[in-house]
Amino acid sequence: MKEKQAFHINGYAGIVGLVIVVLGGLWLVLMGNTRDSIGMILIGILLWIVAALFLSSLTIIGPNRAKAVLFFGKYLGTIKENGLFITTPLTRKIPVSLKVRNFNSSLLKVNDSDGNPVEISAVVVFRVVDTAKALFDVDYYLDFVEIQSETAIRHIATQYPYDTFNDDDLTLRGNTTEVSEELAKELQERLAMAGVEVIETRLNHLAYATEIANAMLQRQQAKAILSARQTIVEGAVTMTQMALEQIENGQDIHFTDDRKVQLINNLLVSIITDKGTQPVINTGDLSEK
Repeated sequence: MKEKQAFHINGYAGIVGLVIVVLGGLWLVLMGNTRDSIGMILIGILLWIVAALFLSSLTIIGPNRAKAVLFFGKYLGTIKENGLFITTPLTRKIPVSLKVRNFNSSLLKVNDSDGNPVEISAVVVFRVVDTAKALFDVDYYLDFVEIQSETAIRHIATQYPYDTFNDDDLTLRGNTTEVSEELAKELQERLAMAGVEVIETRLNHLAYATEIANAMLQRQQAKAILSARQTIVEGAVTMTQMALEQIENGQDIHFTDDRKVQLINNLLVSIITDKGTQPVINTGDLSEK
């Protein structure tokens, strides 16, 4: 199905025209009675019937509303303008809302790419842009949007991990904008057959499932500590290397390998330890000889 424009004329102008037709039919009936002309009477009655049929096709369309016109089951087109109109007689007019709508998905429990169960839900903002597809290509487009939205959310959630300490990886928690854009793209592909345009999608709930929340919190803390320690060690090595270079180059001092090892050990311990260091002064051997 593909949407097309249905035949319609301005309702106010149409009513004026129908009044003229009714008056014309009345004049023909009166003239036919005067002249005993059955033909004029029949034409007048026929004009009344035509006027009555077109008058019955009057329809009112409000803002951001549309009506699909069916003639004995055949789709004739859609009227999207708002106002009073006269369209094809003996037709059924199905109203369709063109307003922007929100769909808040239910709380879904799915496994992320690492296999961890997470709870996720999203808000989908959409509207109907093709009334023919929305009415006739799917059974009920609102149910179709709901089911396809939850299916797309489940699929997207399995493509990414909930969290990771690798800055180059996309995660559900750290890259919600990118994940929402990917969800909107996939959802638009799914809903195109229903004549629905996806305006925006946004994750509104994301958390580990309750049964593993405590364990995953401990895992996150362990990963955070490990990542912090790695950063501290890398910085300590760089600072120690710079200290040795500055001492040797600036003071024209040259250390033996044993002294370098001892100095490096002391500097690394001082920088890496999370407790306050106590200085130790080497005064030499003070014992009596």
